[in-house]
Amino acid sequence: MARRTMTTGKCYLCGGTFSKRAMTNHLQACRQAHPQPLSGKGKERTTKLFHLLAQGRDLPEYWLHLEIPADAKLKDLDGFLRDIWLECCGHLSAFRIGGMDYYCDRETARELEGETMGVALRQVLKPGMEFYHEYDFGTTTELTLKVVGERDGTVRGNSLQLIARNDPPPITCGVCGKPSTDVCVECIWEGEGWLCEECAEKHECGEEMLLPVVNSPRTWMCGYTG
Repeated sequence: MARRTMTTGKCYLCGGTFSKRAMTNHLQACRQAHPQPLSGKGKERTTKLFHLLAQGRDLPEYWLHLEIPADAKLKDLDGFLRDIWLECCGHLSAFRIGGMDYYCDRETARELEGETMGVALRQVLKPGMEFYHEYDFGTTTELTLKVVGERDGTVRGNSLQLIARNDPPPITCGVCGKPSTDVCVECIWEGEGWLCEECAEKHECGEEMLLPVVNSPRTWMCGYTG
């Protein structure tokens, strides 16, 4: 399998392509040139916004930038991460921030002596802070998030906006070297199983063991299909 951590990505404000390292600085300047309000429903209002960078904790080639109102709740951020990267079977999830765990489920929070995700971001986050997210406590996908910065901006409701995302990392077929389209969930445990469309049709484990290769740190895990 061929992966590169120094991936490129697309800025959704201007449409340009930049390296992961360059994207953060680019976005700070690009936002000033594109100050449009975040999309969403409700009356426009001016509030403080957090600029967040999220990436796979062990797979940093998967990354994205987003802006979210500081008065939005952790559950809003959790919902966004589930929608774009994680959701497969309704698993539990949690944020880990400054020594405290925040769970999506009230009963789990009580049992594990944590808090729920009903808290506002501004109460637990500040610029420069790094924190973590886990989805599925069995086959876990772990994310690292960082508050890159903050600004005053216009939003509608508690809408958030994806402002940049990595291009799909190049993962080659372990048989022929072509770009992979499928992964075998049986062979992956041996570090193998990445397959192009042609090789997937011939794979001995059978079609029922294959999942599509998707642009997410949860690719191949559980039943995730993107």
